[in-house]
Amino acid sequence: MPSASCDTVLEDIEDIVTQEDSKPQDRHFTRKHVVPKVRNRNTQKYLQEEDSPPSDSTIPGIQKIWIRTWGCSHNNSDGEYMAGQLAAYGYKITEKASDADLWLLNSCTVKNPAEDHFRNSIKKAQEENKKVVLAGCVPQAQPRQDYLKGLSIIGVQQIDRVVEVVEETIKGHSVRLLGQKKDNGKRLGGARLDLPKIRKNPLIEIISINTGCLNACTYCKTKHARGNLASYPIDELVDRAKQSFQEGVCEIWLTSEDTGAYGRDIGTSLPALLWKLVEVIPEGAMLRLGMTNPPYILEHLEEMAKILNHPRVYAFLHIPVQSASDTVLMEMKREYCVADFKRVVDFLKEKVPGITVATDIICGFPGETDQDFQETVKLVEEYKFPSLFINQFYPRPGTPAAKMEQIPAQVKKQRTKDLSRVFHSYNPYDHKIGERQQVLVTEVSFDSKFYVAHNRFYEQVLVPKNPSFMGKMVKVDIYESGKHFMKGQPVSDAKVYTPSITKPLAKGEVSGLTEVSKRRFPLCPAREMADTSAAIQRDSVSSRTVLLMQRLQEECILKISVGLALLALLFAFF
Repeated sequence: MPSASCDTVLEDIEDIVTQEDSKPQDRHFTRKHVVPKVRNRNTQKYLQEEDSPPSDSTIPGIQKIWIRTWGCSHNNSDGEYMAGQLAAYGYKITEKASDADLWLLNSCTVKNPAEDHFRNSIKKAQEENKKVVLAGCVPQAQPRQDYLKGLSIIGVQQIDRVVEVVEETIKGHSVRLLGQKKDNGKRLGGARLDLPKIRKNPLIEIISINTGCLNACTYCKTKHARGNLASYPIDELVDRAKQSFQEGVCEIWLTSEDTGAYGRDIGTSLPALLWKLVEVIPEGAMLRLGMTNPPYILEHLEEMAKILNHPRVYAFLHIPVQSASDTVLMEMKREYCVADFKRVVDFLKEKVPGITVATDIICGFPGETDQDFQETVKLVEEYKFPSLFINQFYPRPGTPAAKMEQIPAQVKKQRTKDLSRVFHSYNPYDHKIGERQQVLVTEVSFDSKFYVAHNRFYEQVLVPKNPSFMGKMVKVDIYESGKHFMKGQPVSDAKVYTPSITKPLAKGEVSGLTEVSKRRFPLCPAREMADTSAAIQRDSVSSRTVLLMQRLQEECILKISVGLALLALLFAFF
C-alpha cells in the first residue's frame, strides 16, 4: 500500500473532505425538497421475522444430538449421564442420526472391531457435515491418533463437562478435556453420581461403583483409558440407589472394570457396599452384580455367598477366566491360576444353589499352544457355563501383548469356532421345563415379539407382550427352552406384583431433576455464557421491536403532516 504524508493532523475520519463532496448547507437544502414515500408494510409479519433467531444461532436448546455408545455397561452409564446433562440444558436427544446437528460418539477400546465401527462413524459424520464430539476409551487412551486430529474429545472422567464441549464444538471450536478428577491429589472415581441422566431403560439403573482396576493385563487397552482403581464412597452409591428407586427403577446393575476390587483404595470392600445397598432395595426390586476378577473375590467368598443368597440380589456372577492354561494366564499377567478360578466357582455353586456363573475366554493369545487351548476346552466341557463370551484375540496398539509373537489369524479363527461348537453342544435350560418361576419383566426382546424377564438366577425368560407385565414381578410356568433363554406362560390366577415404589419415568425423560438436585447441579461456565448471550439476543429483539413501532408511528405522523400541507396549498391557490 503506497505511503502518504500529511501536513495536517486529522482529529477524526469525518475531517476528510474532497472537492466533490457536497457542503453541509447544500445537503440541508437538498433534504428540504425530499418528500418521503410511505410504504405499506405487513407489520405483524415484520415483527415475527424480527423475533425469529437466525438459523445459525448457537443458543443452547435448538440443536439436535445423536448419541451412539459401544461397549460395556460402564460405558453405557456414561452415555446416559451425557444424554441427561445435554437434555437438561435444552438440547434435543434424537434417535435418528440423519436429523442430528451433532453426533456424540462414545467408544470402546476392548477389541479392534469396536474401534473400527467408531472410526467409520467419524468418517460418516464428516461426510454428512455433522459436528462431532468423541468420548469413551478410544480417544482417552490414544488422543493423538491421526483420525482424531482436529476433533473435540471429552475424557471418561470429564463427562460432567459435556455441555461445554458440545457448545464449543457447535460454535466451530475444537475442545479436548482429558484430565483426571482429583481431591487433594487423590484420584476420584469420576464425575458426580447425582448428575442428570436419561436411562436407556427407565426400569434399570446402571451404577458405576468404581473406575479403573488394580491389574496390569498385557492385552488390555482399557487400563490405558480408565487407569488405576478409584472407588466411589459407599454413602454416595447408596444415595444414588435411593434416588433411582424414587424414580420408579426396579433393577440396579453395579458395574466397573472390576467390581471385586471395589473399596481397596478407600479402606472398604465390596461386601460392605452390598450389605448397605440391600437395606434400601424395595421388596421385589433386584440388584445385579457386574464383572469381578478371581483374585479379589477369593478374599470374600463367605460373605459373597451370603449376599448372593439374598432374595433381592440375583444369584449371578460374571467371573472371567480367559484361559484354562496357567502358562497363558502368566503371560496375560492375570494374577491367578486355574485352580483359583475353580475354587471360586465350586464354592459358590455349593453355597448358592443354582447360581449362574458367566465367564470370558480369549482364543489365540500369543504363545497359546494346542495343548493350552485343549485345557480351555476341557474347562468348558466340565462346567458347561450357561453364559460364555468367546473372544478371538486382537492385539491392541500400545499393549505388551501386541509386541509378542502372534499366532496366525487362521489358527485364532479356528480355535474360536471350535470352542463355540463346544459351547453350543449343550443346552443349559432343558431341565427347567415344567418349573414355576418368579420373574421380573424389564425389557422387550430384539425381535419385539416378547417381553424379556429374568428369574432369580438372572436367566432370561421370554413372556407374552402384555403391557400390564412390564416392570412387574410375574409367576410363569416354563414350557420351552433354547440355548440362551426359556419361555414362560404367566400363571392365570397368580398375583402380579409391582416392585417399583413409584411410577417410572417416561422413556427419554431426564432423571434427577428434583428441586433439590437442581440447586445442587450448578450451571457450567459455558451455559452461563450461553444464557447471557441468549438474554442479550432477547433484549436486542425487544429493542428492535420498540424502535420499529416508533418508526411506524413517525411515518404515520409524517403522512398526516404531508396531507395537511397539501390541503393548505390547495386552499392557498383556490
